[in-house]
Amino acid sequence: MEFHQKIYELVRRIPYGKVSSYGQLAVLAGRPGAARAVGHAMRVCRDPSIPCHRVVHQDGSTTSSFDAIERHTQQRLLEAEGVLFSSDHKVIMSQFQWRPEIS
Repeated sequence: MEFHQKIYELVRRIPYGKVSSYGQLAVLAGRPGAARAVGHAMRVCRDPSIPCHRVVHQDGSTTSSFDAIERHTQQRLLEAEGVLFSSDHKVIMSQFQWRPEIS
């Protein structure tokens, strides 16, 4: 399966109100260390059924890719799902990071 498709399938599994990091998705896809490739997959995704806004940096920071029209767009999308942020605009990863069941 193509790497991007595998990533998109994983991102579709991230529940409402949870986030994953680029690195976490790379590991889940069997490609540890490929966080940048995951970022590329998110940047080129044009499928609105894939909740790309649920993918953040390892430290919980959001990406400016969503900010073409307005700053903190990704943060607002996540807050609408109940995700909380620290005062420095980072997702509180200890509470909101997706923990998929190992199968």
